[in-house]
Amino acid sequence: MPYVNIKITDENVTTEQKARLVKGVTQLLVEVLDKNPATTHVIIDEVKTENWGIGYDLVSDLRKKATQKE
Repeated sequence: MPYVNIKITDENVTTEQKARLVKGVTQLLVEVLDKNPATTHVIIDEVKTENWGIGYDLVSDLRKKATQKE
């Protein structure tokens, strides 16, 4: 029973995109590991950008800096 946990920032990811992730990850497990899709679990956690850090910075701050440069 595979369990896959995908963590992404909560930046306008659509239900369709999430469904594609679930389908794609499940299909990959079927093809590579011959797993049963009926017992494959894929969980998507959306994390607020102020709760995600890269290096010394919060993603929310990095996004603000990026938009200021544009």
